[in-house]
Amino acid sequence: MLRALLDAAEGADAAVLPAGARARLREDWQLLETADRVLPAGDRGSPAPPYATTPARARLLDPLVGLWVRHCLRGLGPEAGPPTERRVRELGRDLGHLGALAAAAAARAGVSFTVRLTARDGALVLPSLGSLRTAGPGETPVDVDCADGRLTLRQAGAAAVVVRTEDGIGAWSTAPGWTPAYALPGLLPDGPPLPLDDLDPYRTVRGDPRHHELSSPTALDETARKRWPAAWSGTADMLRLGGEHRVTEAVALLRCLVPLAEPRRPDPDPADTAGTGSCSGTRREAFGALFSSAPPTPATFAATIVHELQHTKLCVLSDMLDLHHAGPQPRHFAPWRPDPRPYDGLLQGVYSHLALADFFQRCALRAEHPGHRETAWSEHARYRAQVAAALPALVGSPELTAPGRRFVDQLVATHERLAEFPAPRGHTARAEASVNEARDLWTRRHGPAVRHPQE
Repeated sequence: MLRALLDAAEGADAAVLPAGARARLREDWQLLETADRVLPAGDRGSPAPPYATTPARARLLDPLVGLWVRHCLRGLGPEAGPPTERRVRELGRDLGHLGALAAAAAARAGVSFTVRLTARDGALVLPSLGSLRTAGPGETPVDVDCADGRLTLRQAGAAAVVVRTEDGIGAWSTAPGWTPAYALPGLLPDGPPLPLDDLDPYRTVRGDPRHHELSSPTALDETARKRWPAAWSGTADMLRLGGEHRVTEAVALLRCLVPLAEPRRPDPDPADTAGTGSCSGTRREAFGALFSSAPPTPATFAATIVHELQHTKLCVLSDMLDLHHAGPQPRHFAPWRPDPRPYDGLLQGVYSHLALADFFQRCALRAEHPGHRETAWSEHARYRAQVAAALPALVGSPELTAPGRRFVDQLVATHERLAEFPAPRGHTARAEASVNEARDLWTRRHGPAVRHPQE
């Protein structure tokens, strides 16, 4: 993706990307290459193997870098429109983020450098290190000097800020204008910390119409920040209750968390004076990132991780293989949504809900507390009934490719295996009644669901 970005920048018309901005992009890339030559402390003295995880590459493999690169590529592409003054200004500002990435990577690698960066919207974010609140509210030049693990940040009209890098995530400073990057402890006791990124300016992209149902990314105050470790501390145990493979999967795939504001429910419970709910999501361009409002409990956190990592896996698989040739028309019934879904959205939903049905069945079979066991059976029955209602549309589609057919056949086989340990009848009956009610309401609003010849 970075290679594509550099190629697009080199080939861009001078009216879109002036010579000065192009030259600055090359300078930032050179600093990044310098940092990339530095091996981790334990590997110094030996040549770097191909694709070694240097401090620089570890920074570039952050999931949110993908959002930034895709945003810049769209800005360089013809779909961005004519080279208006506003477009040129915003593209230059977006491409300038490479300087912040390079500076953070070089600081992590122990490289000495001096560079001038530009703060945006009153803040200069150095990914994985932290954020400097500038004296002015708009775009402000900030000179950054780095030597011996210490950065000195200078701006006009304010005292210099000295920041010392720390291992892993964050950097320390006594200056009140500095906010260090934050991370949760590793999911496992000996695991690396997991970034909880509420600073990166590209964790949300202006004008993106997708994920309209999600709330906005939010900056955490001290009270909000404390809610995350409380739920996170028991999440590994809850994941393990649903199968050891769920822990392994989370350790391998989860790279960072992006906190979202708690959304307001459209029809809040009168007893809920706050009127808030919860939401979560993933982004195809940000592999390994989970966007979520603060989970209230470890059980909720674990279920959210199971759900969203399914989307992460299927997005990657869909990039590697053509699973179907269905169009984007929203026309399929999904019991978990009030609106019609496109075929690909239905496939994603079935895959994630099937994983939740499996997860809660395992929790129910292993739970020791009767109340927890009943809750898990209820959740299992709900998700299994929802999948049962949506599977026929997937199975019957003539748009499946051969790999897609094998994939859907395995979904069916997994769903059938869940019947070996059925939920108590009461839970099953209530789940099926809920699905039937959702189907009736959907049909009244949208008409009969699509049926294929094979169904």
